[in-house]
Amino acid sequence: MKKTITSASLAIAFGTALVMAASPVSAAEDSKMASMEKCYGVALKGKNDCKAGAGTSCAGTSVRDYQGNAWSMVPKGTCEQTESGTSPTGFGQLNEFKEKNA
Repeated sequence: MKKTITSASLAIAFGTALVMAASPVSAAEDSKMASMEKCYGVALKGKNDCKAGAGTSCAGTSVRDYQGNAWSMVPKGTCEQTESGTSPTGFGQLNEFKEKNA
């Protein structure tokens, strides 16, 4: 008995293999992100993960160290223990803040 493999069945098999191969990576990334939190005021100039105020596109756009509206991802529970030279408390914040004068 001779079987013919069609292009469609090859495409389906290949697509299924890609989805299955990507699933563990996606689950690992989700798990890692669940153990992280956004921390405002701890990023150095140009080293933020995202959000750096009006007129900025995203990651790497902070214009000064410890900018109050720029954040970086840090391990959950460490943000408010991380020093920040511009924060009113002297430590990172879970929400953006107005920077104190240095």
